[in-house]
Amino acid sequence: MFSQPFRKLGRSVLAASAVTLGAASLGAQTTPAAPPAGPNPSRVDVFMGYSYWSGHGQLKPAGISYSSIDLGAIGSGAYYFNKYAGFEVSAAFHPDGKNDGLMPLLQAGPVFRLPGQYVTFFGHAMAGAARLGGPNSDVPGATYHNPYTWGPALTAGGGMDYDLPFFNHAFGLRLFQADYTYIHANYGPYVGIPTAGALGGRANISSAQLSSGILMHFGHIVPPPPVTYACVASPVSGYAGDPITVTGTAMNVNPKKTATYAWTSDGGKVSGTSNVATVDTTGAAPGTYNVKGTVTESMKAGRFAECTTPFTINPLPALSLSCSASPSSVQPGGSSTINSVVSDSYGRPVNYTYSYSATSGSISGSGTTATLSTTGAAPGTVSITCNVMDDKGRNATASTTVAIIAPPPPPPVASSKSLCSITFDKDKKRPARVDNEAKACLDDIALNMQRDSSAKLDLVGNAASTKRSARLAAERAANTKAYLVTEKGVDASRIMLYTGSTGDNSVTSTLVPAGATAPELGTMVDESAVRVQPRNAPARRHHKK
Repeated sequence: MFSQPFRKLGRSVLAASAVTLGAASLGAQTTPAAPPAGPNPSRVDVFMGYSYWSGHGQLKPAGISYSSIDLGAIGSGAYYFNKYAGFEVSAAFHPDGKNDGLMPLLQAGPVFRLPGQYVTFFGHAMAGAARLGGPNSDVPGATYHNPYTWGPALTAGGGMDYDLPFFNHAFGLRLFQADYTYIHANYGPYVGIPTAGALGGRANISSAQLSSGILMHFGHIVPPPPVTYACVASPVSGYAGDPITVTGTAMNVNPKKTATYAWTSDGGKVSGTSNVATVDTTGAAPGTYNVKGTVTESMKAGRFAECTTPFTINPLPALSLSCSASPSSVQPGGSSTINSVVSDSYGRPVNYTYSYSATSGSISGSGTTATLSTTGAAPGTVSITCNVMDDKGRNATASTTVAIIAPPPPPPVASSKSLCSITFDKDKKRPARVDNEAKACLDDIALNMQRDSSAKLDLVGNAASTKRSARLAAERAANTKAYLVTEKGVDASRIMLYTGSTGDNSVTSTLVPAGATAPELGTMVDESAVRVQPRNAPARRHHKK
């Protein structure tokens, strides 16, 4: 006998399945849904549907067989750990009259599936307990049966699900589920076959269970996007010793997990335990190197990514040196300052060391300036070599010259020059007068005075040995000077007058250039005590006493 409530429930499930399948077919024909990009199975599946149970076995030793139960209900829930495997709990109910049937069949076990674009195949194996009653009496008028008793149950089977396009694929149809079930029940000691009441005995039932119904999907197993990692070096190029900073950017790392970072480099020493690393390039040769970074979320699950970024070590630029001398020419024994100027495009702090050498003389200094001393050096050209070296091993050389110029020889010492002489022998009446014959000599003297405007003229008047010789000598010198001053325009201050003692009646002249030493000529004349006689003055008369 069937239980009326379960008949209604079975019919309702069958009707709902038919309507859903028809709606799915109609919807697929009128508005075909675009297929999803790929299988994206659910995390949780809940199944409710109709179940048919076919029991094959006997109550021993009575030999009474169990019969099939056409109507039943089944429900299950499966939680999937990943795309293919999960754990399932199932409950089935198959009543068949009073105290007869399978009420309920409770089991749990692993479930496996193979998801497709629309269809999913699954299989499961479960163990649990069954509450089995019966079997029904087939003897007219007999009402014996065994009451419900719990016993162990094992189930293995599988089926096929169809995914429906409605409500974002939240529903599906379990087209079929076919299971093999083994149930053991112990009803106690066998008491024989009474007209009514319990029989006792044992039952080992191998049964087939067929189910179909509605499937509800909850959640989806979306594989996390792969971890990606990108890194960049800053600066991308530099010189040996410059620090290089590498920054990595990780994507799709689970924020709930702690990511680990590792760095390696084929040039320089890299350090860092986060997404930022520093490369020490001290001593690195010029060239291009690579830094490799790794971010790991879970190595066991293959959740890691790598990145590589290059950086370049440039060769050091060459030094350029220029040097100059100031002054560039000196006299023997003089000194010159040597200046050195470095041109360097390196742009980093550098220590420079300077050195100097010279082909003659001596040079001192170790900075940007040095001093060349030419003491003891012969006249000529001195070559100076300037050198610079830095703490990076670079060096440069430049040169300059200093000319040692001998001073011009000192001008010859000026010496006095004797010029012409004039005599006073012809004019007895005017023995101190400058006559016309003296003009040629005096004109020549005046010309010499004009040629050397700095020269002096010494005039020495002489007289024969007489009582008035000294006076005549002075007058002759004074008259000669007067002619040069008044008639030739010679500056009177340039003419000095002396009296000599040659013993003749003459005036001698000596040109004394500037710087020359005048010879010893005689006694200087006191010009204020001498009366000058004009050249054209009449002769003076002398009266005898």
